Amino acid sequence: MATVNFSVPDDVKAEFDRAFGGQNKSAVIADLMRKAVAGAKLRKRREDIFRTLTQRRTERPPMSDTKIRVSRRTGRP
Repeated sequence: MATVNFSVPDDVKAEFDRAFGGQNKSAVIADLMRKAVAGAKLRKRREDIFRTLTQRRTERPPMSDTKIRVSRRTGRP
């Protein structure tokens, strides 16, 4: 298991101690780190998808408002 050393402002440490008092703080920090990594991966994936969709938008032919309205209504009651 790795050891991580980092500094945080005193007020953040005090709030952390109040919020997670009595809990295994190493486990809490590890869980927060896992969530931060998952969040960063999700943000990257969303950015990649957005970039792909934006690029593809320029590659497809434009549609008129009428065609868009018709396609939205097709198959709906």
